Amino acid sequence: MKRTTLFVAAALLALTACGTSEPAASTGDDPTTSAAGPVSITDSRGKKIDLKAPATKVVGLEWGVVENLISVGVMPVGVADVKGYNAWVTAAKLDSSVKDVGTRGESSVDAIVALNPDLVITTSDESASAIAGMEKAVPVLVVDAADAKNVIPQMKTNLELTASAVGKTEQAKQINADFDKALADGKQKITDAGKAGTPFTMADGYKQGSTISIRMYTPGSLLGAVGNELGLKNAWTEGGDKDYGLASTDLEGLTKLKDGEFLYIANDADGGDVFGKDLAGNAIWKNLPFVKSNNLHRLPDGIWMFGGPKSTEQFIDAAVKAVTS
Repeated sequence: MKRTTLFVAAALLALTACGTSEPAASTGDDPTTSAAGPVSITDSRGKKIDLKAPATKVVGLEWGVVENLISVGVMPVGVADVKGYNAWVTAAKLDSSVKDVGTRGESSVDAIVALNPDLVITTSDESASAIAGMEKAVPVLVVDAADAKNVIPQMKTNLELTASAVGKTEQAKQINADFDKALADGKQKITDAGKAGTPFTMADGYKQGSTISIRMYTPGSLLGAVGNELGLKNAWTEGGDKDYGLASTDLEGLTKLKDGEFLYIANDADGGDVFGKDLAGNAIWKNLPFVKSNNLHRLPDGIWMFGGPKSTEQFIDAAVKAVTS
């Protein structure tokens, strides 16, 4: 998800991913059975992708895809918006050798082809015309960007599909198992602290000129759903787009919230902290129940809100610490 388009998406709720509640089909032999054997997988479009061997030179055009590649042990040769990735994703770091192939949604086909990749992996947020252009030169695997009705399973499916293309299915299984354990452990810590059932909201915010827009993470969002799975109770259930489960509001909209834990993500390298700085002296903000009771928690920079299991584990650790400390 493009950082600059996140603001637009929040304001318009017009993201266009196509979710799926079923794991992507995989045909042929398990690619882990032979490191040099052919790979045949079916992506989220229902399109069959045939490779002579697991891909080793891969270009990733979305940050969640890139995180998943690195997590299973494959460093991509090219990434869309390297600078942005380095600012927003700390769960899986890029090597300095990785080439930038343009912005997300507007990648350079020439830059991609110049890297001579075995495969390009992108999401259903990519335009059909861009995918068609890339497919003239290199196979393209598409994973669903998000699915607000099936958000955590979709995250796991995307990891598994990506791993299948690079012959790392066993690594993906272990990463998903580690995520499940982190979620269970986090839930136990919240229970032990007597915080089970505590209302929470998860948000981020952006400023354009003098206008501040706030984006709320409903139970259909990845982080909103994970908060519920931790045993907390998501207090913002209204709205939310069908893919990412995000709802837009403003400062006045927050006045309907009662006391509870207010978690938010900001980034000093990109956009700053509207809650801790721009709103700090605002009379309405200062009188919100969660601000007055000091239940306001900025989570660490670099937790990607739309990532894979590794980024989401970072959120689990940070959220549990914020709520129980």
